[in-house]
Amino acid sequence: MYKRFEKKVVLITGAGSGLGRATAIHLASEGAMLSLVDKNIEALEETRSLITEKTQQSPVLLLTADVSDEELVKKYVDHTIRRFERIDGFFNNAGIVDTSAPFEEYDSDLFSKLIDINLSGVFYGLKHVLAVMKKQKEGFVVNTASVAGLRGLYHKPGYVASKHGVVGLTKAAAIEYAEFGISVNGIAPGPIATNMLINNFKNINPENWEVAAAQHADGIPAKRLGRPKEVALLVAFLLSGEAEFINGVTIPIDGGQGASQYSRKN
Repeated sequence: MYKRFEKKVVLITGAGSGLGRATAIHLASEGAMLSLVDKNIEALEETRSLITEKTQQSPVLLLTADVSDEELVKKYVDHTIRRFERIDGFFNNAGIVDTSAPFEEYDSDLFSKLIDINLSGVFYGLKHVLAVMKKQKEGFVVNTASVAGLRGLYHKPGYVASKHGVVGLTKAAAIEYAEFGISVNGIAPGPIATNMLINNFKNINPENWEVAAAQHADGIPAKRLGRPKEVALLVAFLLSGEAEFINGVTIPIDGGQGASQYSRKN
């Protein structure tokens, strides 16, 4: 395999599962030195074990942090610099999903939590990593938004608001830091077969979650859920020098779902 990330340092938040884990494994296979952040140390250790199992051993630093706490965000950036001396790529990925409820029944504390983690956490990461990349005069950033950041979804006001905010932060950072050789882009995944999505299907249909998944996939033109590896490949491209002139965009990866005029209610 062509190792685009040999001698490159990539920082990934939310690396203990899902898209963060899939991306960490792929980037390790391309030679990246990794700083992996998650709230759950056991999940991070499992990610590192999978990296060791599936790739040649790459340097991996594990760091625990709640991304909604700016001091902890600054610490994970500082620890990364102390270990590797630079940050070439940043997958600003950590986030949570919400339960479904109409506006008038939506829990206000949950709304605040989503903004704290999904939006403020992304902002704090940008704030402290971009300062490092500005000194380097180069770097690549990918923020995880969602199709919910590009359109509305039924009964998801907190998630939709937080992910629209991520799209806005991506544009704002891109225009401010382009002159310093930094690219800031976003991804907008549709339904991807991560444990988080599968758990959501289990909540919808505890007796047979595969039925709920199949019903959801039926509303996607590709007629299937996305695979985490497919997202990892997109992130790797955006973090590589091959994407140097792509800046300030949020790219859907949704099997054609966004090409439909209306979102599905269920």
